[in-house]
Amino acid sequence: MCGGAGGKGTWGALGSELAEEELDGAIDSNDPNYDESNPEHRDFKLKVINLDRSDEELQVSTRAHLVLVTAIELAMDHKPSHREMTSVLLADLYGHMLYEPHYTKGYDVLIKNLSDLVLDTPDAPTILGNFIARSIADDCIPPKFLQSYKGKVACEHAVVTLARSDSLLSMRHGLVRLDNVWGVGGGTRPVKYLVKKMVLLLEEYLSSSDIAEATRCLQELEVPHFHHELVYEAVVMALEKMDDRTSKMMCDLLGSLHCAIIITPTQMKAGFVRVYDDMPQICVDVPPAYSILERFVMRCHAAKVVSDDVVKKLPVRGRKRFVSEGDGGRVKDDAYF
Repeated sequence: MCGGAGGKGTWGALGSELAEEELDGAIDSNDPNYDESNPEHRDFKLKVINLDRSDEELQVSTRAHLVLVTAIELAMDHKPSHREMTSVLLADLYGHMLYEPHYTKGYDVLIKNLSDLVLDTPDAPTILGNFIARSIADDCIPPKFLQSYKGKVACEHAVVTLARSDSLLSMRHGLVRLDNVWGVGGGTRPVKYLVKKMVLLLEEYLSSSDIAEATRCLQELEVPHFHHELVYEAVVMALEKMDDRTSKMMCDLLGSLHCAIIITPTQMKAGFVRVYDDMPQICVDVPPAYSILERFVMRCHAAKVVSDDVVKKLPVRGRKRFVSEGDGGRVKDDAYF
């Protein structure tokens, strides 16, 4: 969506806001676009408003929080998939149009308006709680946002909202599961957020040693086409930590995912090859990375996690091979540039 960003089916360029317009005419119940969740059979279209050209009218610099308020209020009346799209949009606007004060002020406004919102959307407190937790997971607002309300909320609806957010964030592996808070697969999420979730998943696995839980969290992300990223992050983590415990645990996890055919051989190979390609950069921070990588790959090969083809592709660039009588040309563990 870089550049033009105005084609059919796109969100529009940064600095544009999506609004809804009601279209005249009802949709027949036999129409393939008929929606049972829309009892009045109304149809809507999305209208792009260029905020960059309306700065003076909207006073974006001081009222940008209204973008968040409007987006969430609209999403409350729609399906979970639409709420997922709204969460993605709000996360992507961070650092471009919206910053932490805008999210904080916007959620403050919504919390204060809950008494009115529940009149049209009875589940508004729970929905808003989901949005707040998701924004915290997406690093748009800090967890202390919830703490600032401790003991200061009298409205029962606000209490439900804050309790919902706190409950989601307090769950084990909560930050990973929040990627699926609307019941929509993670395939619609930006790559950088999927990477973050996978790194968090691996860190929590190293802490808990719970392969079953790590597997469940990976499957809940619903991105089998992106499993090579988990392989990549697991190998890099083994290189960076430089200890046998991490190496063994990562091999065990990848082995389990391989045996269960959750990570396919193609995805497994792709993950390792990506590490191979990045070794010149990795060894800048981890000088013995090449020798650690060789030991890790051989461990995975012995566990039947990777094929002979992956072993054959092991990079030798950056290592010095010493050939002398009796050593068979082996690579010295402490030899690297």
